[in-house]
Amino acid sequence: MSQGRFINIGERTNVTGSARFKKLILSGEFPTAVEVARDQVENGAQILDVNMDEGLLDAEAAMTTFLNLIAAEPDISRIPVMVDSSKFEVIEAGLKCVQGKPVVNSISLKEGEAAFLEQARIVRRFGAAVVVMAFDENGQAETAEHKFAIAERAYHLLIGAGFDPWDIIFDPNIFAVATGIEAHDDYAVAFFEATRMIKARLPHALVSGGLSNVSFSFRGNNPVREAMHSAFLYHGIRAGLDMAILNAGQITVYDEIPAELRERVEDVLLNRRSDATDRLLAVADTYRGTGAAQAKADPKWREAPVGARLSHALIHGITDYVVDDTEEARQAAARPLEVIEGPLMDGMNVVGELFGEGKMFLPQVVKSARVMKTAVSHLIPFMEAEKAASGDRSSKGRILMATVKGDVHDIGKNIVGVVLACNNYEVIDLGVMVPAEDIIARAEAEEADIIGLSGLITPSLDRMVEVASEMTRAGLKMPLLIGGATTSKKHTALKIAPAYEHGVIHVDDASKAVGVVSRLLSTERKPQFLAEVADDQARITAPASATRATVSLREAQARGFDGRFADNRPQRPLLPGRQVIDVPAAELRPVIDWSPFFWTWEMRQTFPAILDDPDKGPVARELYENAQAMLDRIIAEDWFSPRAVVSLWPANRKGDDIVVWTDDERTAETARFHMLRQQGTKSGGRANFCLSDFIAPMGTPDWIGGFAVTTGSEVHGIADRLRTEGNDYDAILVQALADRLAEALAEEMHARVRRTFWGYAADETLTPEDLIAERYRGIRPAAGYPACPDHSEKHTLFRLLDAAEIGLSLTESCAMWPAASVSGLYFAHPDAAYFGVGRIGRDQVADYASRKGMTLDEVERWLAPNLAYDPAVPVAKSA
Repeated sequence: MSQGRFINIGERTNVTGSARFKKLILSGEFPTAVEVARDQVENGAQILDVNMDEGLLDAEAAMTTFLNLIAAEPDISRIPVMVDSSKFEVIEAGLKCVQGKPVVNSISLKEGEAAFLEQARIVRRFGAAVVVMAFDENGQAETAEHKFAIAERAYHLLIGAGFDPWDIIFDPNIFAVATGIEAHDDYAVAFFEATRMIKARLPHALVSGGLSNVSFSFRGNNPVREAMHSAFLYHGIRAGLDMAILNAGQITVYDEIPAELRERVEDVLLNRRSDATDRLLAVADTYRGTGAAQAKADPKWREAPVGARLSHALIHGITDYVVDDTEEARQAAARPLEVIEGPLMDGMNVVGELFGEGKMFLPQVVKSARVMKTAVSHLIPFMEAEKAASGDRSSKGRILMATVKGDVHDIGKNIVGVVLACNNYEVIDLGVMVPAEDIIARAEAEEADIIGLSGLITPSLDRMVEVASEMTRAGLKMPLLIGGATTSKKHTALKIAPAYEHGVIHVDDASKAVGVVSRLLSTERKPQFLAEVADDQARITAPASATRATVSLREAQARGFDGRFADNRPQRPLLPGRQVIDVPAAELRPVIDWSPFFWTWEMRQTFPAILDDPDKGPVARELYENAQAMLDRIIAEDWFSPRAVVSLWPANRKGDDIVVWTDDERTAETARFHMLRQQGTKSGGRANFCLSDFIAPMGTPDWIGGFAVTTGSEVHGIADRLRTEGNDYDAILVQALADRLAEALAEEMHARVRRTFWGYAADETLTPEDLIAERYRGIRPAAGYPACPDHSEKHTLFRLLDAAEIGLSLTESCAMWPAASVSGLYFAHPDAAYFGVGRIGRDQVADYASRKGMTLDEVERWLAPNLAYDPAVPVAKSA
C-alpha cells in the first residue's frame, strides 16, 4: 500500500486530452487557456500536466508561451508543472521556462540505453523528476513481468546516472479494458501487479499513470467512465500508485458508485469473470439512459425486412440469426458481393457513425465486426465459386498497414485490421516502428491496393508526411489511409495530402475503415469518393482557416483595465528628469539573484537550496566558490564599469499610446510609447490589459519612468582573452557574472526609483530576497517581453534616455549592445502587473502601424509571433 499522500495531476492542460484546451491553444487564445489551468488547480490538481503535442502547433513555442504565462499567475504557479511531450526538444523548451522542481513526462528505453541516458542526463541537469514509460526496444510492455523488468532496468541505469530514487516515477502503462478483445482483459490487473512489484523491489521509486486510458472503450458515457476511474484509483492506490494524470473535478467517490455498477466495473478491472465486459455493457446504457439495451432485446426487429434485420444485428452485435438472414439476402441478390456492398455495408456504415458520435463503444464495434465476419464467412463459398467461374478478384483488396517509425502504439491499428479482415480484405500488418523505406518496399512487393498508416504520438505525424513524400518519389499510386489519436482531418489536409496526389484519407474511427476501403476499391465509386475528399480538404486548407479568433480591438479596448485614478492619485516624482549613475560592482554584489546564474550552467535549481542538494551540492558549491573568487577579482581590479541611466517623465494615456511630455506644463509632446492590447477572449470579467491602462488619461497628471543599465563593454574583451588563453570555464564564468550584475543593477535602480527618485514607496524596507521575489509595488516591463512584444519600441526609449552616453546601442534587430544590459519602463500604479499580450488581430496591427507611422508589412515582421492571422492570406472583401 502507498504510504504517502496520493497526488492528482491535472490533465486538462493537454491538447491531446482536452478538446477545449486544444481549441484555445490552436486559436492562440493563451490567456483564456490559462483559465483551464486555474480551474484544474481549483478542482484539486496538485501537479499540472502541460502537453502541446499537436501536429498543427509549433509545440516548442506553444509550450514556452503557456508556461511563461502561468508562471505569472500566483494561484497556478504555486503547484509544480509536468512538462509532457513525445518530442524531447519540446521538453527541453519547457524545462527552460519552469521555476522550482518540474516533472518530465516522459523518457523510455524505446531507442535503447544510450539515448535513454542522454535524455536522462539533460533532465537531471534541470533538476527535474522524470517519468519513465514501460517501453523498451521490443515495444510496449503489456504483462506485469515485462513492465517490471523495464522498470528495474531503468531504475538501475538512472541511479547509476546520479538520480535520486524519489525523482524516478514509473508509468507501467494504463491501457483500455473492456474492449471486446480477450487479450486486453488482464491489462488493469497487469498494471496493479507491476505497481506492487515496483513499490516492493525498487526503493523510493514512485508510480504514476494516465487514468483516462482505462475507460477509453466507454467514451461518451461519463457515468461509467467516472466509475471506472474511481474504482481503478481505489485498487491502484492500494497497490502503491502514488499519482495519476486525471481530471480532478470528475472523480466519483468510490463509496457512492451504485453497487451494481461498481461490481461490474470491478469485474472488468480485476478480470474476475470471463463475461465481465458483456455484463458491464448490459448495464452501461442504463446509467447513460440511451435505451439502447432495450432496443437490442426488443423481438420486433425480427419482423423487419432482411436488410434492416442485418443492420440491426450488426449494430447490436447479434449473431443468432445472421446466417439465415444473410442467406435470405443472398438469394434475393444477383451476386453474393451485393449482399456485402448492400445491406451489410449499410449496417457497418451506421455502426461507424454511431461510434464516431460516441453512441457506441469499442467492444460493441468489435462485436459488430464478428457479426460481419459470420455473414461474410457464409458468403465466401458462393463468392469463391463465382470467382472460379469468372476469374474476378474485384471482391478482395490487399491492405498494407504499419505503425510508423518511432511509434510503438498499435491497438487501434490492430482493431482496424480485425474489422477489415472480417470483411474479406487481406491485411498485411508490418507491425510497429516501421521505416518509410520498408513500407514502400513491402507495398510494391505485395502489390498492395491501399496503405494504412497509424500513430499515436505527435512525432508520428512527421513520419507520415515522410512516407507520403517517399510514395510520391517511388511513383506509387495506391490510396493512403491515415489514422491514430493525434491525427486529424485538418493536419492530413494541410501537411500530408500535399505530399501525395493519389488520395490521402483520414479515417478517424476503426469502424469507418470498411466503408472507406470499400469505396476506394470500387471502380465505380472511387473517383467520386476521392473527388469528395479533395473538395473537403480544399475547404479545410482555405485561407480563412489561417485566422485565429480574437475579439475586435474596439471590444478589447472597452474591456480594458480601469485604473480608478480618482482612488489612486498618481504621485509626482521627488526627483523628476534624467540621471546617469555609476554603481560599483561591490555595491551590487548583495543584490545578485544567484538562481539564474546556476541555470546558465544548466543546473536547474534555486539558490541557496542547490548548495545543499545531495546530488548537485558539491559541484554547485565549487562553482559558487569560483564565482565568488572571480567577483573578488572583478571588484578589486575594476574589470567592469556598471552604469545606469534613469529618467522620470510627465506622461498620460491617449488611447493605447503613452504620451511623454517635455515638462510639467504638458503642452508639448516629446515622444510616445506605442502599446499593444490583449485581444483574447476573457472570462469572469477579466480585463484585456494594455500597459497604457496603468497610466492616467489626459487631464490627470501622471508620470512614467525609463531606464537602461549595463555592466559595460569590458566583459567582451575579457571573455575573448580568456578563450584565447584556452580558459573557457572562466570565460563563461565572467560573462555569467556580467549578466547577473546587470540584472542586479536593474533591480537596484528600481529600488532607488521607488524609494527616492519617485518616492512612492519611501518607507519600503525589503531584503535582497524580497527584491528577488518582487515583493514591491510597481513593475519594470521591457520591450520584447510578453507585455510589450515589439522590440522596436527600444528606439524611442534609447532616444529619450540618450542611452549612448553610457555606452549602449541597438543592433538593426534592436538587440542591446553590450550584451550584459537591461532596459525597460517604470510603472508605479499599485495594481500594475505583468501579463502577456498574446495573439492580436489584423485590426490592431493596422491600428498599431498607423500609430507608429510604419507600413503594415514592417509591423507584421516585428510582431510575427503575436499575429492571430497569416499575413500571406488576403483580407476577404465584403460583398
